[in-house]
Amino acid sequence: MDIREIIACKKKFVIGMVHCLALPGTAGFAGDCDKILNQAVQDAVTLEKAGADAIIVENMGDDPFAALLDTPQLAALSAATALVKKAVKIPVGVDAAFNDCVASLSIAKINGCDFVRIPVFVDTVEFYDGIIKPCARLCMQTRKNLNAENIMVLADVQVKHTNMVLPQVTIEASAKAAAGCGADAIIVTGSAIGMETPIEMIQRVKKVVSLPVIAGSGVNANNIDEQLNIADGAIIGSSLKKDGVLTNPISYDLVREVLDGLNK
Repeated sequence: MDIREIIACKKKFVIGMVHCLALPGTAGFAGDCDKILNQAVQDAVTLEKAGADAIIVENMGDDPFAALLDTPQLAALSAATALVKKAVKIPVGVDAAFNDCVASLSIAKINGCDFVRIPVFVDTVEFYDGIIKPCARLCMQTRKNLNAENIMVLADVQVKHTNMVLPQVTIEASAKAAAGCGADAIIVTGSAIGMETPIEMIQRVKKVVSLPVIAGSGVNANNIDEQLNIADGAIIGSSLKKDGVLTNPISYDLVREVLDGLNK
């Protein structure tokens, strides 16, 4: 089943996160590229074996983030994505954090990936690297210019770790804008990694768009059934790692525990 079929047709789908360790060129880089690549592949294989429907490869270890990737990061994230894509049969996506839509789409295109996650698609937000302006126009232009219109765009609205520059803009307005700009699905998150996505926010977005709506943070074994009774799917990362530590490998047992939480 490809990603469009999963997102459009499969109720309660789960996308697992491959959090790459700190990449070359970042403050946290430990000097071992092989370890970065090997852990990315192992995490992807574990997610597939445990039953995840799809995978996103992300440079989560690069925090503190800049809005755009530097060249060494881009090269390393592409290398990790290429190896992950070869290692699994389920759909693979890319998130070049914090908001490099050109890098995400370029990496996805060259490696035959299925989708990208775009954190700041239509909102203007503030985070610790400064102001990030929306990239919807650039994203959709890039997708067309790369002949990559088969690559789905999963767009966050009012994404975690940021503050809205115009806080009076409602989540409904952001969701409708994202849909109008060509997003293929909408992601709603809590305020930070591991923070549960408020059910009320998912419901509000579901009321105003016909696109799939994805819970993008804080989904775990205790709340997945409740979350996915409203959301169409979930993106899950930290709850699949021992003690929620992002640098730890994905745990097969924790993935199964979360997935078994559905329909208990």
